[in-house]
Parts: sequence; structure tokens; C-alpha cells
Amino acid sequence: MEKITTKHISIFILLFKLSLIAVVLIKYLPDATPTDLTFNETFFWFMLAGFLAQIIDGSLGMAYGVTSNSLLLSFGLSPKLASAAVHTAEVFTTGVSGLSHMRFGNFDKKLFFQLAIPGVISASLGAYLLGNILDGDIIKPYINVYLMALGIIILYKAVRRAIVPKNDTKNASILALFGGFLDAIGGGGWGPIVTSNLINKGNTPNIVIGTVNTAEFFVTFFSAGILIYFTGVNSWQIILGLIIGGTIAAPFGAYVTKKIPRKTMMILVGCLIILTSSYSLLKIIL
Repeated sequence: MEKITTKHISIFILLFKLSLIAVVLIKYLPDATPTDLTFNETFFWFMLAGFLAQIIDGSLGMAYGVTSNSLLLSFGLSPKLASAAVHTAEVFTTGVSGLSHMRFGNFDKKLFFQLAIPGVISASLGAYLLGNILDGDIIKPYINVYLMALGIIILYKAVRRAIVPKNDTKNASILALFGGFLDAIGGGGWGPIVTSNLINKGNTPNIVIGTVNTAEFFVTFFSAGILIYFTGVNSWQIILGLIIGGTIAAPFGAYVTKKIPRKTMMILVGCLIILTSSYSLLKIIL
């Protein structure tokens, strides 16, 4: 692993993105009609949604999947199709975001490998179960309760206690296993689970966010590939809108991460987790 540089990781990101484009074109274009390829207002709304979601995700390390997945479910897509669309879009947005974070120095190679390898394994398993066996809605309430509690803890630490920087990535691989699996079957959760816990341990927020976002590219790539195999390519205007909007926003999110102070970052992360988890719970209850 020591011989692999950030340049090698960047090349892998570009090659994987090109391979997914090829798969999508091969699976979708042969069956597409001229009517299917026309643009309407759905595309532009989801382009805006992708831009805003990626600004949040790129600067705070979370909530792209949660935000986008909620919108897709409100449009009437099933959890399986929504997760496939979100992860397909995230391959492109997280790829650009990861490259941007490495460019701005928000990256730790050792932590990257601790996250990427177990994250890919568990996400692949989760995507297979969602695509072929499980309904991701079943465990969503439990995930949201956990995330809400974690958000409160982070917010308390940011406001009430002095923040003592330290380098504690001891359980990073376990977090990646947990986060990758839940992200695949729930349509989001990698950032809130992995980023939040690592920041909660006292690790530097901008390094955690940049590294988690870069590892997320590989997690979403394998999730998207497996889900596309089971569901096909659907709602292309939504996917393309999310991709273009998110790709445009990705460099800005990485820049914002570099500039926001540590304590402010923790407060924003805590509030964001509480708000998104509360919103998701209310939707389930109501």
C-alpha cells in the first residue's frame, strides 16, 4: 500500500468513472427512444438539487445520499431504484470531490486504505441484499435514531468542551464496514456514520472529510454497479441532473472544507445530522 500514491488513486478514480459510463451507455442506449432523450424541468430541478447536496456533502462530509434519496423517494421511486440512482450519481460527484480534496490537502493515505477496503466489501454485500433480497426501509428508523444521538454528542462536544485534536483512527475499518453496508441498503449513511464518528474521536475535520469523501467514491462505485445489474438504468434525467449539479459543486465544497474552523465544522456537522435524521424519522412516522 505504501507504494500507491495519491496520483495512482486519482488515476483509478478516472478509470472507474469511465468504465461506469461505458456500462450505463451499453445498458441504456440500445433501448432508448428519441422521447426518452428529451430534457424537461425534472432535469433542471435535480441539477439544482445535486449542486446543493454536493456543496453540503463536500464541505461537511455527509448528507448527499440522505438529501438526494429523500427527494427521489418523494418523486415516487422505490427504495431500490432510488438507491441505484443516488449511487450512480455519487460515483461522479464523489470522484470529483475526492480529486479536489486531494488537491487541497484534505487527505490521509493511511486512513484512506483503512476505510476504502472494508467499505467496498460491506457496501457490495449491502447492495446485493437490497437488489436481490431486502427492503432498505425496514432498518431506516433505527439508523436515524442512532445518527440523531451521534449528532447530539458531537454538538455537545463542540459547544461545551474544549476540542482537543488527536489522531485516533483505531476503529476506522469497523466504521467503514458498518457505514458501507448501511449506505448501500439505505441510500445514504456513509458520511454521517464514518465522518461523524471519526470527528467525534477528535480527528482533524478537514482531513477526515476529504479522506472519507475520497474513499466514498470506491464504495459508491461498487454499490452502483451491483444495483444497476439488478435494477437497470432508470430515471436518467434525475441521475444526469444530480451528476452535473454535483460535479459542478464538488470543487467548491472541498475549498469550503479547507477554510471553515474546526469548532464551527463540528457544530455544523452535529446540527446537520440532527436535522436530517429528524426529517427522515418524521417522514416514516407520518
